[in-house]
Amino acid sequence: MDSGSLTWVLVSAALVLFMTPGLAFFYGGMDRSRNVLNMLMMNFYCLLIVPVVWVICGYSLAQGGTGNFIGNFDYLFLDGIGVLDDNGGQMATIAFLGMFAAITPALISGAVADRMKFSAWALFVPLWLLLVFVPVFKWVYGGWLFDRGSLDFAGGTAIHVNAGIAALAAVLVLGKRKGWPTEGHPPHSMPLVMLGTGILWFGWFGFNAGSALAANGQAAQAFMNTFLAAAAAGLVWVLIERFRDGHATNLGAASGIVAGLVAITPAAGFVSGAAPLAIGALAGAICCYAVKLKTKVGYDDALDVVGVHFVGGLVGSLTVGIFANPEFFGGSFKAGLLYDGGLGLLGEQALANVSAIIWSFIVTGLIMLALKKTIGVRVSDETETNGLDFAEHAETAYH
Repeated sequence: MDSGSLTWVLVSAALVLFMTPGLAFFYGGMDRSRNVLNMLMMNFYCLLIVPVVWVICGYSLAQGGTGNFIGNFDYLFLDGIGVLDDNGGQMATIAFLGMFAAITPALISGAVADRMKFSAWALFVPLWLLLVFVPVFKWVYGGWLFDRGSLDFAGGTAIHVNAGIAALAAVLVLGKRKGWPTEGHPPHSMPLVMLGTGILWFGWFGFNAGSALAANGQAAQAFMNTFLAAAAAGLVWVLIERFRDGHATNLGAASGIVAGLVAITPAAGFVSGAAPLAIGALAGAICCYAVKLKTKVGYDDALDVVGVHFVGGLVGSLTVGIFANPEFFGGSFKAGLLYDGGLGLLGEQALANVSAIIWSFIVTGLIMLALKKTIGVRVSDETETNGLDFAEHAETAYH
């Protein structure tokens, strides 16, 4: 890795790390005031435990060896990884991917807000990382799905679809909040939500453009695609709100921006021209209606993780099969439907996502059931009523 690319990857890793505090503010503002510190801690805990697990064995299992389904222990404790032969390129890549590993389980925290024991969350995160995230990451980036030709530039399938369907499995085991859905649960601080949105958008340039793992033209296009898709999705979301409900909301703008960022993630380095605008607009419209499904179907996804991350990630991943343009990038990946690629890539995208969905949903459900039967996963009724901040952390956000 040349010095310019090394610098860009290291900067991108720092940007991705900054996304987790951004996510904490985004979720914390949407949460209730008595639970905001619990939400912040659930996110920051991922920055404490995941790097440790990633270095011990997570990276080795996710990227080591030549197996199609899981790695090996060649890189246990980063054994054998130097910095002289490749100018630190592999070490920088491990750090970069470690930031992805940290934010992925943090996404799930928004779905289980207001009612999950922190002790259960503390065990859930490393278990989910090793049993769900690591295998799916291996399949998508070097395993059997990768060999078949499915595309996921920065984590639509491996991160957003994976975490989004896991969130659904988790809330089905955890159960609904007291009073939901008859009692309203509005965001307690929209300024925090908007601050978190801005940080996420800023960090996402490292998330997507950094995934080129080089300072090159593909990174530049991924950067522009990230900018455009988020703007298009946010715009479409607030326009739908305006015509459907009579008013455009800050929460709608924030949710739309994040939906666009999620959707462009798998496509960022594979599409060009008007494609990011189309992908963002589709995600904004579809996710805007998808978040309404929870009350109709009856699953209590507190902060719309399923509607935004699962649905947005699925939209983005499938549209890769339509808009992928290898000629523009001079790449060897498969072309999408609009570039004479036929339905082949779209079929591979569907297979990759169905595989991730099945594995993540089943294994996440089993993890949650095991925790429920042992230490319990849900706080007491009294704690849920009075708030998790003081009961779980002996602190309060506001006096």
